[in-house]
Amino acid sequence: MSLNGKIAIVTGAAQGIGEATAKRLASEGATVVTADIQDSTRTVDTILELGGKAEAHHLDVRIKDNWTEVVREVVERHGRVDLLANVAGVVNMLSEDSVVGLTEEAWDHVVGTDLKGVWLGMQAVIPGMIERGGGRIVNIASMAALRGLPNLASYSAAKGGVVSLTKQAAFEYGEKNILINAICPGTIDTPILADITDEMRQANANAHIVRRLGEPAEIASMVAYLMREGSFLTGEIYPVDGGWAAKGNF
Repeated sequence: MSLNGKIAIVTGAAQGIGEATAKRLASEGATVVTADIQDSTRTVDTILELGGKAEAHHLDVRIKDNWTEVVREVVERHGRVDLLANVAGVVNMLSEDSVVGLTEEAWDHVVGTDLKGVWLGMQAVIPGMIERGGGRIVNIASMAALRGLPNLASYSAAKGGVVSLTKQAAFEYGEKNILINAICPGTIDTPILADITDEMRQANANAHIVRRLGEPAEIASMVAYLMREGSFLTGEIYPVDGGWAAKGNF
């Protein structure tokens, strides 16, 4: 399956894994809609400079009306949405992220972005995919969904929800030729890590068998594979984690 002529929405495309995913899908021929609460025109400009096709849209993934408007505009301009990469995500910077120390504001912010945003994205595109005979969706979860990690209560809950929601949606819509999978990255070197100490960076790197942090492009390559190939793959959860899952501990 070539991505030539495919129309893809990528959330969180202003930076990190979302930016890398937008660039990768565009390099394989897709027209990419970069959707982010931040300005993603830099990502679009890079894609255009490399000969790809892309356009930027403002999107707060937590707001249903934002999703409705973005998908309406994309369908009006391009006729359809073939691919959705739900990448947008945040970690809790508002309070301690433990069950006891977590604030309600922080919980709502993380779960609203990381889980509700995934649900709203799928809800916005799946009806059109059904009408046009199918589509592909890749949701970004996390290794925090698969094991207990310190100070990540809201994040773990949200990403665990993404895993379960991915499986349920794959079951619900597989007969409509809509293939839905999730990726659980290890610790990836993105702007989210900008403020952590060198000691914390090394500890996260050491969690992986390969003893380094992952790169956004390494997650993007798996997204592209699931969008391009994988015609018999749906409802699957893929750790892309430098061997962390095989190692079995932090």
